[in-house]
This record gives sequence, structure tokens and C-alpha cells, in this order.
Amino acid sequence: MSEALKVKTKPRKVQAVELFALQPSITIEQVANSVGVSKKTIEVWRSDPNFLDACYDRYMIEFGSQLPSVLNAMVREAQAGNVQAGRLVLEHSGKLVKNINITVDSPFEKFLKSVPEAEVVADAEIVEAAEDISFDSLPERNTADQNVRVRKENFLNKKAIAKEDKRLKYNEKQKEWYKWRKRAVIVGIEPLKGRRPTPAQRKDWQEKIIAAELADTE
Repeated sequence: MSEALKVKTKPRKVQAVELFALQPSITIEQVANSVGVSKKTIEVWRSDPNFLDACYDRYMIEFGSQLPSVLNAMVREAQAGNVQAGRLVLEHSGKLVKNINITVDSPFEKFLKSVPEAEVVADAEIVEAAEDISFDSLPERNTADQNVRVRKENFLNKKAIAKEDKRLKYNEKQKEWYKWRKRAVIVGIEPLKGRRPTPAQRKDWQEKIIAAELADTE
């Protein structure tokens, strides 16, 4: 039996692994008291690489389970105006592309770089440094109840999506209607009267256009 497997099959070691993984700030003495072994025993376990690996693996499982809630929180913060949260979300989703600037030196700049630094400094003008500008300040955070914020944001998102779907469907209908009007002009059928014809009127009008087109092909 491997050493790593032995750790998993010993209840007290498993309990110690859980404590160290889920409570990183816990002390050796607290773990010893909770597990029911001596402090020396815990120290021996912690000197075992297999035990440490088991603690790390358990921690990473717990860490992974927390990621979705963390990302959701970052999305909410970004929507509330938190620039850093927005950057984190975009980087995680691969939507933030970092630009790479390539500088091509002119012949004069190459000449300056070839001159010893001491000579350049001797002729340089000393300018006082400006005050550092801090970009750490963020817009005021929305401190409203998180559940209310989530419901409101979901409602607004669904409303925006529904509005966009309605716009796309309307545009498609307009394009289709335009094609029928062009076909009517070609075969000499008068356009439908009224801005909102009934389905029966539209169907009858379209059938007339199709019949006229078939007659022209005969």
C-alpha cells in the first residue's frame, strides 16, 4: 500500500487533513486536540510529504468549489463599477487582449544609446518628478442588498435580451415584406392597402403574386 493511500485510510489522519486544508490558520495544538493525538504526532505527520500532499489536494478541491461563487461576485462588482473586478472577469474569460508594443529606434536614437551614459547625463536637464498618480481609487460601490441586486440584474439582462430578439425578428419581417413588395411591382400587382393587413388579406395578396409569376413563365 502506498504512503498516500495510507493517509486516506487512517481516520485520524483524514480528520487532520480536513482541518489543515479547510482551516489554514489552525494551529498544530488545535488539530491535536480535535483529532485526539499528541502534538508531537501532528508534527511528525506534517513532516511527511505524503501528508502535506493530501492537505494540498484537499485544499485545491475546496478552492475549486469556491471559484464559481467568486466569479459571480466579481461579475456583480464589475457591473457596480469596480474596474479591477471587471478586469479580472475579462482576463478569466480570455476577452481581455493585452497589446504588445514594438518600438523601432530611429538612427538618432540608436546613436544616443551608443553614447556612454555619463556623457548623456552631463548634458541632461534635471526635472523634478511629478507626484505619483494613484489609480487604486474605484467608483462608489453599490451597497444594496446582494439578493436584490442579483434579481434586478437578472431581470434587466433578460429584458435586454428579449428586446434584442424582438428587434431582430422585426427586421427579418421587414426584409421579407420588402421582397414581397418588389415581387408585386415586377408582376404588376398593386400593393396591399393599409399598414396592418390581416393574415387572410396578406395570404390572398401573396397568392396573386405567385399566380402572376407563374403566368409570366408560361
